[in-house]
Amino acid sequence: MALNARLDHRNPLVFDTHELGRRPGALQRLTRTIDAPKDFGIQGVIGVPEGAPVELELRLESVMEGVLVTGTARAQAEGECVRCLEPLELELEADFQEMFSYPDADDRGRVKAEPADDAEEDEDRLFLEDGLFDLEPVLRDAVVLALPMQPVCQEDCPGLCAECGARLADDPDHHHDAVDIRWAALQGLAETMTDGEKDEMSGGAPRSARPDEKQEK
Repeated sequence: MALNARLDHRNPLVFDTHELGRRPGALQRLTRTIDAPKDFGIQGVIGVPEGAPVELELRLESVMEGVLVTGTARAQAEGECVRCLEPLELELEADFQEMFSYPDADDRGRVKAEPADDAEEDEDRLFLEDGLFDLEPVLRDAVVLALPMQPVCQEDCPGLCAECGARLADDPDHHHDAVDIRWAALQGLAETMTDGEKDEMSGGAPRSARPDEKQEK
């Protein structure tokens, strides 16, 4: 069996459909555990670490126009809570279904007399290549859709203190005394003044600086 040069049958995400034999109604069920590829998820937010195990359950069904692939992927994703910035883990389950068309059949399953010249018509279609198909792009899309765009460690995570950055879940009673910003500068100035300066501000003067009392006549 000649293998397509563009797809490597040794790639764990490349599957062979030759056993179906282009017989409409023929079924094949597969299970496979693969290592997660690089950048498998929402980059910078949450995803499955590279090399982590991903369990695949697939159902391949031969139809008139190609092979309908239905499956589920399960893995453990890792990320960071968007509220408190703590690391988090969650169980990922992504379902997907995709049609891989025979390159010589139209959308009704009829054999084409000549290869199609309409590139726009085939732009969104995925094709079998010498009986092989690559599941990776379909799997990536399914994983991204299954992951939360704003992951949280728990639904009621209170996040971080806006003033000091403390994690509020660790200290539910955490708070800061409100300070009137109009007096904050004066309060800081008062703390740095000497006693003599305070007396001058209050209208008094040090005893040594007072004018001599008038002598009695």
